Amino acid sequence: MIQITLPDGAQRTYEPGTSAFQVAESISRGLSQNALSARWNDRTVELHDPLPGDGSLRFFTWEDPEGKAAFWHSSAHVMAQAITDLYPAVHLTIGPAIERGFYYDIDFRGVHFGEADWTQVETRFLERAREKASFHLRSVTKQQALETYAHNPFKTELIENLEDGTITFCDHSDFTDLCRGGHIPNTGLIKAFKVTKMSGAYWRGVETNPQLTRVYGISFPKASMLEEYLHLQEEAKKRDHRKLGKELELFTFSQRVGQGLPLWLPKGAALRERLEQFLKRAQKKAGYLPVITPHIGHKELYVCSGHYEKYGKDSFQSIRTPEEGEEYLLKPMNCPHHCEIFKSQPRSYRDLPLRLAEFGTVYRYEQSGELHGLTRVRGFTQDDAHLFCTPDQLLEEFQKVIDLVLYIFKTLDFKDYKAQVSLRHQTDRSKYIGTEENWEKAERAILQAAEEKGLPFVVEYGEAAFYGPKLDFMVNDALGRQWQLGTIQVDYNLPERFELEYKGSDNEMHRPVMIHRAPFGSMERFVAVLLEHCGGNFPLWLTPEQVVVLPVSEKYEAYAQQVAQELENADIRALVDDRNEKVGRKIRDAEVRKIPFMVVVGETEQEAGSLAVRRHGQGDLGTMSVLDFSNLIKSEVEERLAAF
Repeated sequence: MIQITLPDGAQRTYEPGTSAFQVAESISRGLSQNALSARWNDRTVELHDPLPGDGSLRFFTWEDPEGKAAFWHSSAHVMAQAITDLYPAVHLTIGPAIERGFYYDIDFRGVHFGEADWTQVETRFLERAREKASFHLRSVTKQQALETYAHNPFKTELIENLEDGTITFCDHSDFTDLCRGGHIPNTGLIKAFKVTKMSGAYWRGVETNPQLTRVYGISFPKASMLEEYLHLQEEAKKRDHRKLGKELELFTFSQRVGQGLPLWLPKGAALRERLEQFLKRAQKKAGYLPVITPHIGHKELYVCSGHYEKYGKDSFQSIRTPEEGEEYLLKPMNCPHHCEIFKSQPRSYRDLPLRLAEFGTVYRYEQSGELHGLTRVRGFTQDDAHLFCTPDQLLEEFQKVIDLVLYIFKTLDFKDYKAQVSLRHQTDRSKYIGTEENWEKAERAILQAAEEKGLPFVVEYGEAAFYGPKLDFMVNDALGRQWQLGTIQVDYNLPERFELEYKGSDNEMHRPVMIHRAPFGSMERFVAVLLEHCGGNFPLWLTPEQVVVLPVSEKYEAYAQQVAQELENADIRALVDDRNEKVGRKIRDAEVRKIPFMVVVGETEQEAGSLAVRRHGQGDLGTMSVLDFSNLIKSEVEERLAAF
């Protein structure tokens, strides 16, 4: 008999050869109907395969990321099957699940495949899915695998890099593919499918390799889910930060300046400045000290920190000076510079915690195909800070940073979020620096801090930074899309590398612990996410233009200018639309520009010294005095910017 331990700690005994699916059936009919994949100990297993022996078993449904991954990975098989049904001569390569859906890279071998052909693929996909074919994984020898794919140079290359005894095929219906595993029980669970886009992709991402066609798709267990997804995609197009950024005159890009290097326009620069001042005020209250560091650093600085070894090959090329052998790099990280600031003078335990903060611009060479508006750029500004503390202060300092992040989310109306504790890979430690002891202490501190703050969090192994574990904040925007905003990291390793010390109360020298934190992450990415989250309707305290004054004719322009000046004197951002246009047109244009308040002034308002007020998206608010209107705006701003 084999003993299976379930997530709640319950243990059950089964006959040898029992599958995960049979275990699910024994627990409840609902679980067997909803289970999409399973993990036995630390290994993904096929639901229909016999369990290897005693161990812990966990099931994943559509509500779990692992369940979606299995669903979409299985769907990639069905899409490849449908395409080969229609185009038998194609060469398949790889087809993984991604964050939303899946793709398959295919060599169509000269056969035309375009958007007009997507409907045919979708129809064939659903015909194949309705066969309710089960997925089965089987082991094959390397020789058998090579013989199967003798006609396919891409699969052959993959197989040649695999070890004999580790190669598996996945079969369903009359289709077979080279695959490691992780599938749903059968194709019948897939009820809806759509090809979403296609693009070019070099084999294995190398530009000198053949170019393939990457076909993207998405699938769901219910047709209604696809309808909802397509609706949200249409909304996402309307909220695309690149589109809104252009319409609202926030930022632009120039090929002459360079790819991935944003240019902030006056309105965007003002918006960004308000975000910076908002965080600086909160940081000042929390005891942070501002610092400024250069945009470049000596190569040896990043060799010492480990960043050169980790990122040097994928970064901008070094800057050579006239001095023999002298090399500088564009700054990829702020932390090495802050370590040198800590080291610039003797430190005592009385100086700690030392909290150094900088809006520091860094540069990383992203591949041109990966650049995307403000969310993926080559030069960006981090709201960076590094806290140096004693081990005894670590937990309290970490929790204070959590408080700061949550304050930012509340102020900017990010209500739907969870935390992700990113730890080392459980078995492969090769990519991490530092001692086992320091890693264990750092990981324990993060888990304890998250638990004591009552944060909803999940643990992800293998997602830690190379120098330490971290707490990442995953935020769902208004369209349900998940973004990583804000990160806090515990680091025992950089203080070791830079030989940072402070004198303790025992008069001995000790190493500080370092906390890295960036609540926004980067100003560029944060503005992009915020722009899409609110659809360009920024919070009143943040929006570049709070009020537009609309005179009904040029006779009332002087009064309009007077009103705008009174609002400006009250620290309210106002402008006058004095174009020779009808007031209805001015209102429509102000709505498009998403200006929160429109103030119409004519003869009645001028004589009474009043304003006819409209709110974006709401319409008329009635007539009020300039003072009452100013107080309305101030109270709303003050309520949102409640003190940290």
